[in-house]
Amino acid sequence: MQRMLDVSDDVRAEIGDEEADRLLSGDNSPGSYDCTSCRTPGDSLQERTSTVLFVGEETAVLAFAHAGCLPSQVVQVPEEQLQGAVQSITGAEPPAAEEPEQAVLGVTSGLVLLGGELHPALVVEPTGPIARPGATGGGDDFLPLLIEQGFMPVSQVKEVPSTLGGWSVLLAMGQLHALLQPGETGGQVAWWQAHQPLHVTDGWRAAANKTNTVLVFAAPVGTIGRQPREDLLRDALDKAAANGQLVTASMPLAGT
Repeated sequence: MQRMLDVSDDVRAEIGDEEADRLLSGDNSPGSYDCTSCRTPGDSLQERTSTVLFVGEETAVLAFAHAGCLPSQVVQVPEEQLQGAVQSITGAEPPAAEEPEQAVLGVTSGLVLLGGELHPALVVEPTGPIARPGATGGGDDFLPLLIEQGFMPVSQVKEVPSTLGGWSVLLAMGQLHALLQPGETGGQVAWWQAHQPLHVTDGWRAAANKTNTVLVFAAPVGTIGRQPREDLLRDALDKAAANGQLVTASMPLAGT
């Protein structure tokens, strides 16, 4: 029986026309499934369903999602993350994690009160100074690099920032997976990718689904830290803004 599947051109290009046609005809696709975004049951015989292809260096995993949760797309993810997904299904041991050799971006989530309304927010802070590619002699160019990408410096955290075109926040399988930026040849690529998908609270997800927008704040290493409470996180954001060490942008939410 014909499935109500959406197979994007990007997904078709990855899996090939023959496999795409097999999916659409129902030869190689499930009727019922658990949505890779919201984790609730779906049925490709009864409702529009998106094919989502997670692609690593050597592994690809095809998943299904309600069309209202995620569009059909190809998502580039680290190989170790895909291996972890396969391991959770097969019970095989995951590969040993490698120690990072350079500064990486740390991301925390929280709710920020602006104008009497709670907004879902992500705070990005690297584990060390971020130098401009090719630069020598140290220094920290993290904020200047982000400003060149369209992030806006703020002196106070009081208004919803403008939307950064081409960027989005990817929520899939009910967890935070990536911050996506425009690719050089079109589409989107991961600017930040979770080593393991990050859990977000029900309140954060509810706020994100209400506005379909996530506020993203970024600050240099040592500015914000991992705060145990959201009031302390807000205090740290206010202090960073007052000290000229905070940039921000709004990004649309992809997924639920």
